[in-house]
Amino acid sequence: MKKQNVFSPIPSDIPDEIFETIAASGTVRIERIVSRGQATPQGSWYDEELAEWVILLKGSADILFEGEATAVTLLPGDHILIPPHRRHRVTRTDDEAPTIWVAVYFADT
Repeated sequence: MKKQNVFSPIPSDIPDEIFETIAASGTVRIERIVSRGQATPQGSWYDEELAEWVILLKGSADILFEGEATAVTLLPGDHILIPPHRRHRVTRTDDEAPTIWVAVYFADT
């Protein structure tokens, strides 16, 4: 068994979001996501087959859901459950420091 830390290692330069699978089994996948100023490209949407529970551990981010007028702001400790095929996009992540998320993808029965 190897101990790891969700807060390290974080590179000083993050030109693209970092997606790392922490654990996966069957229909469950747990990812660490590290962002710094990235956003979903304009006109693009995430449309996941699986439900996604995400918690923001550090930094800040805004998520816009299709059909909504305003984005949801996430701060450390905030979490949200996104149902399958609920189209959404990240409109902003903190550009001063890394934003660290943990996302859990699972079959929604």
